[in-house]
Amino acid sequence: METYESEIEVLPAHLDDLDHVNNVQYVQWMQDVAKAHWNSVVPVDLRKNMIWVVRNHNITYKKAAVLGQTVRVRTYIAENRGYLSKRVVQMYLKTTDALLIDAVTEWCLLDATTLRPKKVPEVISSLFKL
Repeated sequence: METYESEIEVLPAHLDDLDHVNNVQYVQWMQDVAKAHWNSVVPVDLRKNMIWVVRNHNITYKKAAVLGQTVRVRTYIAENRGYLSKRVVQMYLKTTDALLIDAVTEWCLLDATTLRPKKVPEVISSLFKL
């Protein structure tokens, strides 16, 4: 399985009224890391024919991150089936390795021209070592 990691420093714009990272911000980071992982693994000539859209987010919030902390984001593709792909995203505090969120997003692959669901090609699964 091909994993991807990045780090994010918590800034004032990421916080909610309780001075914790806002739940919506975690979702944005999930989408950002998915896109970065996709772009780092899949060649441009393959990417231009496909579009991913979110079908479902399932997020379990474990702990809160606060201003000045660094969040380590880890993602990988757990499964491709038909036109659906399950992506796992986990976020940790860099200093303690405490789990902040554990999430699974179900993505739907679309043909870039027709915008209709498209089976995930084997070449894509192989790039992510599935």
